[in-house]
Amino acid sequence: MRDTIKALVTSKRWEMAIIGLIVINAVTLGLETSQTAMAHIGGFLVAFDNLILAVFVIEIILRLYAHGLKFFRDPWSIFDFTIVAIALVPASGPFAVMRALRILRVLRLISVIPSLRRVIGGLIAALPGMGSIVVLMALVFYVFSVMATKLYGSAFPEWFGNIGLSVYTLFQVMTLESWSMGIVRPVMEVYPWAWLFFVPFILCTAFTVLNLFIGIIVSAMQEEHEAEADANRQAIHDDTGLILEEVKALRKELKELRDQVGK
Repeated sequence: MRDTIKALVTSKRWEMAIIGLIVINAVTLGLETSQTAMAHIGGFLVAFDNLILAVFVIEIILRLYAHGLKFFRDPWSIFDFTIVAIALVPASGPFAVMRALRILRVLRLISVIPSLRRVIGGLIAALPGMGSIVVLMALVFYVFSVMATKLYGSAFPEWFGNIGLSVYTLFQVMTLESWSMGIVRPVMEVYPWAWLFFVPFILCTAFTVLNLFIGIIVSAMQEEHEAEADANRQAIHDDTGLILEEVKALRKELKELRDQVGK
């Protein structure tokens, strides 16, 4: 019985059915934000949402039965369990915010689509390297924020009045959002040589440090892809070895049969 259920919940058809339900659920949850849709088919949408949630609960129960305690050794299974558990919390009273968290069920697409799992795996693998870049970015921001507060705080207190304001203003400059006409040019009207401060800052952050983030993420995703390819090659190699052993055993049996017939 357990083997049958395990074969069911790991089959391709079951996986495609769950993906379909997740997509449909995403659409219905989006429709629930429309007052017009809720006025006409609100009852149906709520009932259908509860039905899909029931299917997800049954799916988790079947997977728990099929895999046993091994279910909790798989991070993606724990992820699915957590998402469904959040959806089961009553969305009333102090837990009213849980109603908005129902849309998290859409994130289950990540766990059921292998390509998305690889992307998330690459991002997680990049976290240690990204931590170093975050520290570097924090140092750069701190240095430039102190300098900006001392240089421009008196003339532009709304932008550089203290370190906190300077950090936020420099963050806007780093994102290149209205940095020239909105911030730098007004500052240059009072301090004509201010470009000597802002241009190096942009070069250090927007064009250097942020590209380091991208490089680390791309490298981590490449390593994730290569690790999966190596695992697939090893699996093929192991299967080939088993086939060769079976062929050798068959040849040995055929040889024995020929020897017996020859006698």
